[in-house]
Amino acid sequence: MSPAADTPHQATGRRKTAVARVRIVPGDGAVMVNNRPSSEYFGRRDLETVITQPLRVTDSVGRFVVTIKVIGGGIAGQAGAVCHGIARALVAADPELRPVLKKAGLLTRDPREKERKKYGLKRARKAPQYTKR
Repeated sequence: MSPAADTPHQATGRRKTAVARVRIVPGDGAVMVNNRPSSEYFGRRDLETVITQPLRVTDSVGRFVVTIKVIGGGIAGQAGAVCHGIARALVAADPELRPVLKKAGLLTRDPREKERKKYGLKRARKAPQYTKR
């Protein structure tokens, strides 16, 4: 642990159009998202698994109280943003965790965004059906 172990560490995580502001403090392991427990906020077990992945990879489950404010995007994008934010906050708390999180691919921001619709097309790339006659 770093010398200032009881100070809160903050980080920002992003995914698609979702932005998560994450704050971690040593404690009992509670994870609160927008002032609600994470299981209540996300409601799906697979999303719960996504957001706790950085904690499981670094064996930090139960070591930190994680407080998250997340806005924008949908529920899956928000879960990805929270995962990214927790990973970055863990590195801020303990720089020795960086290689483990980097190897797991949790520090890389997923750059994929929704492609805009183009004129003359039905969606971003789907063209109307071709008719010969």
